[in-house]
Amino acid sequence: MRVVSGSAKGRPLKAVPGTGTRPTTDKVKEALFSMIGPYFDGGVALDLFAGSGGLGIEALSRGMDKAVFIDMESKSIDVIKENLRKTGLEGQAEVFRNDAGRALKVLAKRGALFDAVFLDPPYRLKHGDELMSRMAELNLLRSDAIIVLEYESGHEYPESFGPFEQVRKAVYGETALSIYHFAADVLSDVVEHTEAGGGKFGISESDGEDHHD
Repeated sequence: MRVVSGSAKGRPLKAVPGTGTRPTTDKVKEALFSMIGPYFDGGVALDLFAGSGGLGIEALSRGMDKAVFIDMESKSIDVIKENLRKTGLEGQAEVFRNDAGRALKVLAKRGALFDAVFLDPPYRLKHGDELMSRMAELNLLRSDAIIVLEYESGHEYPESFGPFEQVRKAVYGETALSIYHFAADVLSDVVEHTEAGGGKFGISESDGEDHHD
């Protein structure tokens, strides 16, 4: 693995030891950033289920101001920190060891706002859309934020739900990428509608079973 483009182009990235992780290949990473960038004029990224940190680091290399990396595995946290040092990007990053659901609550309490989210849960967990809805409910997304959802190609996520609209989808073997656009005005309409009907927008948060893949 390496940084594909930007200020840290060509820098090698360490993989998380063992077979429990599924790093995004350089080919898929390059295609992904071609779809959403390929470069950025600032902004803040969230790399959830970060693993080696490759996606968040790529975003920083391509112009994001800051990235927050979340993973619940201590060995992943160590690798992310090492990769940030190797690329010289540690000054633009925050790294936290936490479960995804709890991490979102902590970030919301801090008033965090993200322009881009990289969401790569383990393939056995099919709750990427639930996590996205939770981010919207917690006001963690800037208007027009982009969410990149990586998942097993045999699984299907809805093209649109709540304030999210799928704008691109690509399949690379067993890996699928869906790019979603977040529309804050749609969120407001949904909240008003559900409140009028006595309902509640969003879903119940994960209770700690999230694991890095």
